[in-house]
Amino acid sequence: MTMPSLSKQFGWSQFGAACLLIASSIVCVSSSIFAATVEIYYAPEDEPLTRLVKFYDHATRYIYVAVYGLTSPLAVKGLVAAKKRGIDVRIITDRERLNDQKQQAAVETLHLAGIPILVNQHDGLMHFKQVVIDDELNASGSMNYTGSGNRYNDERLDVIRDHAISLKARDKFLAMWKDGQRYRPWKE
Repeated sequence: MTMPSLSKQFGWSQFGAACLLIASSIVCVSSSIFAATVEIYYAPEDEPLTRLVKFYDHATRYIYVAVYGLTSPLAVKGLVAAKKRGIDVRIITDRERLNDQKQQAAVETLHLAGIPILVNQHDGLMHFKQVVIDDELNASGSMNYTGSGNRYNDERLDVIRDHAISLKARDKFLAMWKDGQRYRPWKE
């Protein structure tokens, strides 16, 4: 039945009330499903990495980072500080990026601080740009954790505060972490 034939059969007021009831039900369902809050930061104007590192300060249990490019002293300093506070910090990065001297230096600093680091062994790139904190916050986007990604490039970082979405991101990270075929420790 088409909308005009429904409106003739039921009358406009009944048809309109039914549509309103259906629409409000959809809104109610939608609001309970999509209760996440999302903050969007753009580089260079918002300096998204600067904002992300501030979230490290509020971690109480863990920070899991999977990121292709990690050269920013700001990010390294924030992760080392979290580790010193007793936070479980883990990193997965791309093995080919370790050919870059800045990436090597950053990863070495993290390693010396006692942060475990895995690198991919598979043929593809480990191209994620994701961090998960305490089952409540996850952030992803186009930004690598580099000075250029924070202050010069056109980049985007989405910070999502939602338990269910964060659990899914955490579970993906942990699945990668446990996959001994595709990921291996950078140094033992």
